[in-house]
Amino acid sequence: MNPVLAASLLAALVLVAASVGIITRHRSSRKRRVIVADITPAEVDLTVLGEVATVVQLSTEFCSRCPGVRRALTKTFEGYGDVVYTDVDLTHRPQLASQLRVLQTPTVLVVDAHGRVAARYAGTVSPTLIGQEVDALRRSEDVAFAR
Repeated sequence: MNPVLAASLLAALVLVAASVGIITRHRSSRKRRVIVADITPAEVDLTVLGEVATVVQLSTEFCSRCPGVRRALTKTFEGYGDVVYTDVDLTHRPQLASQLRVLQTPTVLVVDAHGRVAARYAGTVSPTLIGQEVDALRRSEDVAFAR
């Protein structure tokens, strides 16, 4: 085989693989609309939901990205008094994974004060995105209170 042709094919293969990786990573942290039942505090190992929001990370024992997401979200929300953060291990709770339609971990849910899922992110997610969702809930609570 001609060395120039082989190098060209190799370069094209690397370019395609890099493109697929970038697209996959970009899509994994996109907000998704999935209709699920409201969440009760007991289902996510809490006694009460947050006043404004509850951030629920759904993980498994075998998830390699979950510890990093957990650290980032814990650090982000430790100073918020009206937001509760919890991490739920789905490894031995397949009924909850099925109920919440979890296909990938980590999955992060932003739940409002009434238990409704306001936002859902599958895959590695930026704490900034989750913070924006919480701020949107906070603004909607402020508007509802002002009425």
